[in-house]
Amino acid sequence: MSTPLEALPYRHVLTLPAMPSAVRTARETAEQALVEWGVSPRHPTVGPALLILSELVTNSVRHAAELSPQMTVIYAAGQDCLAFAVHDRHPYQPPLYGAVTGTGTGGLATVMELTLGLGGTAVVRSDADGKGKSIWITLPL
Repeated sequence: MSTPLEALPYRHVLTLPAMPSAVRTARETAEQALVEWGVSPRHPTVGPALLILSELVTNSVRHAAELSPQMTVIYAAGQDCLAFAVHDRHPYQPPLYGAVTGTGTGGLATVMELTLGLGGTAVVRSDADGKGKSIWITLPL
């Protein structure tokens, strides 16, 4: 994946309460945005991408809601790339690649298995003040 995120022409930002209903809203928003951007719902990346997004939002609701009553979901796409991030204000940064090496379980392991299986990338970016983070997923289309 060599497309810089800044070069992706399509973007959408959504702020949600850190509640279970956020998972459905984030997923439905992604589905709508992808259609508006001309990405077919039948594209082989879309189904796994929606599952990855759902898992990341679920993790934020489960693990960050006490310190972060809101989360932000960022969607971006271009001709050959889909990217999204889930941001919350909890300082813990999960070891993404630990999920791949066998030290992780559950949702994050699923996220990493799907991301890497699709030839994508995952990164955790800390907020400047260290009190929050974004988990970015980039997938080829």
